[in-house]
Amino acid sequence: MMTSISSRLASATPSEDWGWRVTGRASLTGNPLAAHRGAWLATLALLLVTLAILLAMDRPLICTCGDIKLWHGVVQSSGNSQHITDWYSPSHFIHGLIMYFLAWLLWVRWSVFKGRLAKWALPIAVGIEAIWEVVENTPMIIDRYRDVTVSFGYVGDSIVNSMAGIGWMMAGFLIAFRLPWKVSVALAVLFELLTLCIIRDNLTLNVVMLFWPIEAIREWQSLG
Repeated sequence: MMTSISSRLASATPSEDWGWRVTGRASLTGNPLAAHRGAWLATLALLLVTLAILLAMDRPLICTCGDIKLWHGVVQSSGNSQHITDWYSPSHFIHGLIMYFLAWLLWVRWSVFKGRLAKWALPIAVGIEAIWEVVENTPMIIDRYRDVTVSFGYVGDSIVNSMAGIGWMMAGFLIAFRLPWKVSVALAVLFELLTLCIIRDNLTLNVVMLFWPIEAIREWQSLG
């Protein structure tokens, strides 16, 4: 099976729908990463489990201000990471683009596990994102953000914001499923530059500052 998949990939022509490998496009039936009914049910189950875990962690369901906003654009405020969409939503969208690429790389390009996990790519991506949302809202990570990043007043996310973050990741994954790979890369770069210019933060800087904090970057961000 691995040999046959590798042979097909090697001999594929631009007329074949193999996602990022050939044309960057995918059809619902031709892409090995297409989610089947079981994958969608698994995704729903993971979302419900994540919701239950966040509730068990006693995370606030909505912003403590009592409102649920579609958009909240003030980063240095008590409402940041508490509503449905904010300036960090593009980072979650990029997570989805990255998840799609990694799924293609592992199970289509390299045929890891003979590509058997390809059809489960969506729930696997949701599971990874959900794990991060849970870990991100533990005291250890909350304190880490407060200590080494510009998010001095960060208190964690509301459940609405966490679940919306997973939703934005899913949107990125499903959109990457449809787009040519160059467009997906362009979207990721655009969102990174947009948030860098507007809030002096983005996914790249978020990762850098969380794991390898640089004081010069922190000082620059604090000027915004």
